[in-house]
Amino acid sequence: MKKLPKISDSEWLVMKVLWSSAPLTGNEVVEALAESTVWSPKTIKTLLNRLVKKRALGFEKQGRSYSYSPLVGEEDCARAETRSFLNRVHGGALRPMIANFLEEERLTATEIEELKRILDKKKGES
Repeated sequence: MKKLPKISDSEWLVMKVLWSSAPLTGNEVVEALAESTVWSPKTIKTLLNRLVKKRALGFEKQGRSYSYSPLVGEEDCARAETRSFLNRVHGGALRPMIANFLEEERLTATEIEELKRILDKKKGES
């Protein structure tokens, strides 16, 4: 598996737009983020350039503009970010993180059933 780039919180917002609708031009990304951020177009284009340098995005020149597409998958990046969080906050130990989550969060009956299903499946794998 190839090494995934470290993506900042701001860059995640840009990537989410592209994961949902790629390819997009820089101006289309600016328009998409105008609803949820107060960033200037220059800031967004800086984030796009950073993501290209990190090899998270690829681009194609189309006339006077650029069209951007993700080079890394959302699920792969989410998994890597989860692993990084787990290592940073819980020393890589999954049980304390899950216990903390379950104690702090309100879960619906449906969510609890889904968690049980996942745990039962894991139990069957061991």
